[in-house]
Amino acid sequence: MRTISASLCLCAAMNVTGGRSVPHARSFDQDAVSAAPQGFAFGRTGQGKPGRWIVRAEPDAPSKPNVLAQVDTDDTDYRFPVAVANEPSAKDVRVRVRCKQVSGKVDQACGLVFRYQDENNYLLTRANALENNVRLYFVKNGSRKQIATWSGTVKGGVWHDFQVEARGDHIEVTWDGTKVLDHHDSTFLNAGRAGVWTKADSVTDFDDLSVEAL
Repeated sequence: MRTISASLCLCAAMNVTGGRSVPHARSFDQDAVSAAPQGFAFGRTGQGKPGRWIVRAEPDAPSKPNVLAQVDTDDTDYRFPVAVANEPSAKDVRVRVRCKQVSGKVDQACGLVFRYQDENNYLLTRANALENNVRLYFVKNGSRKQIATWSGTVKGGVWHDFQVEARGDHIEVTWDGTKVLDHHDSTFLNAGRAGVWTKADSVTDFDDLSVEAL
């Protein structure tokens, strides 16, 4: 896994106000355009090319001007580029992002990873605009296994609000403000990092990534 310097973390190190943690949040607006953002590590589960993660300006970004985008279009089916924040590492965690599936013939996916140990071991929820579903998986030793699914509207080319919250073995996934998955799984219960994910030839934009230890 290639690691980018963490000189700029998601915010300050964990702050606590009134007994509540402050989310580490990134809008990517202070990052250099056409380069990978600092404070992230990058990997690829499966086969095919590594992902190409860059910051780019988008006129419709939820928080202007920049987004984080995965732009490599290698259409290897079992190919999952991942970008994870170097901090925080948390067991009980809430991860939220705005995402837009821009293009893809094999897949149009945006995903959130959490309790990430390495590029072959983590929990994952992803939304697919070609299949109109949101699913929950674990990836263990590089093998992905589906553990829950929801079918509903997932549109490409528009921004969505995507969130996952994990407390112990209890995982809840929210899509555009509606809870769509509520599941229990004990595959990964240790603390890990969090970030974003795509599949195959998906070109996907991400903005306003927030990671909050609970």
